Amino acid sequence: MNAALRRWIAGLGLLLLAGGAAAVLPQDWRVQGQGEMRWFGFRLYQASLWAPDGRWQAGRPYALELRYARDIPSARLVQASIEEMQRLGSADEARLARWKTDLERVFPDVRTDEVIHGVHLPQRGAEFYHQGKLTGRIDDVEFARAFFAIWLDPRTREPELRTRLLGGA
Repeated sequence: MNAALRRWIAGLGLLLLAGGAAAVLPQDWRVQGQGEMRWFGFRLYQASLWAPDGRWQAGRPYALELRYARDIPSARLVQASIEEMQRLGSADEARLARWKTDLERVFPDVRTDEVIHGVHLPQRGAEFYHQGKLTGRIDDVEFARAFFAIWLDPRTREPELRTRLLGGA
């Protein structure tokens, strides 16, 4: 890992420990786009894509912020994530089983208005924060690609949300 990325990660950790949505990400990061996720008309969460200077690039660090509109148990978050990664053809059964265990470790139950940040770290993997507190890291580049593809891959189940996250109308 290069020195600049190490410094960035250390700075991100300090900011996240400060808590609060505004303090979670580096100061030069901006929202590129945001939108709501609904299921059968029920609002599940508000999603925001954060990136340096508000310009997302797949090969650079970025974060996905999910502010939940209802209580959702960890097991449901994990299962939905695994099903979507599987649908997108991201991995074989053994790898999906390993990723499920990893997600069970980093995803807490969420309550209405709570926030989870997933931070994509190129050449490293992902970090997850709940209410500004680190819940865990998954040091697996393929996992990170597959996980964030749930929202950012052109084959996402929610193309309107993807368009909004990427700054489209």
